[in-house]
Amino acid sequence: MITLEEFKKNHLDKCRLIGLDLGSKRIGVSICDEKQLIATPFITIEKKSSQNLIDQLKSIIIENNIKGIIIGNPLNMDGSPGKSSQSAKDVSTYIEKNIDIPVCLWDERLSTVGAFNLSSQLDVNVSKREKKIDENAAAFILQGAIDFLNN
Repeated sequence: MITLEEFKKNHLDKCRLIGLDLGSKRIGVSICDEKQLIATPFITIEKKSSQNLIDQLKSIIIENNIKGIIIGNPLNMDGSPGKSSQSAKDVSTYIEKNIDIPVCLWDERLSTVGAFNLSSQLDVNVSKREKKIDENAAAFILQGAIDFLNN
């Protein structure tokens, strides 16, 4: 697994990326434009099995010419890794072994809260907000990463 700093050095040309918000049952997926300016919620994957996740990610990667994966790393509020962070690292390692594009972890503290609050400010009703929360959180994660890449 590489850091976002290493990704930035090795990929001078702009390219499309996907962001993932890993959950035990659902994986939120977001995608950014080729200029890496805006992350957009894309889809929520129901995690049936690890292989099913890999198959769906491969399909998204091929269809959208994706060159990198940004995965949310749920650190504790004090910045230390916890149980959820270790789980994200394990899934990230599995994805990296099965998909041949760079995989990076990105601090996702408060991404779900941020996505939920943003959708409430946009006056989205609660049932729609909850249905799209995973992919919105993935967009929140990816937006943070591409903002970092652009600075």
